[in-house]
Amino acid sequence: MIEFDLEVDASGLNCPLPLLRLKKGLMEVSVGDVVKIIATDPAAHLDIGVYTEQVGHEIIEFLNENGKQIFYVKKK
Repeated sequence: MIEFDLEVDASGLNCPLPLLRLKKGLMEVSVGDVVKIIATDPAAHLDIGVYTEQVGHEIIEFLNENGKQIFYVKKK
């Protein structure tokens, strides 16, 4: 189990809301903290992947379980 500092549940929300919720969550935590985000939008992995790559945050774990995508994003 990965430890995290903030959980963001974006289940049931469509693009771009999961990404916007992640951005808001990352603003609330410190550098080095981990945000867990849960999304059901099938395109969430694309949006979150591109965003983290562009701004330099790190996806330390990605799980796809029962229609839910779970990301653990480390703020850099």
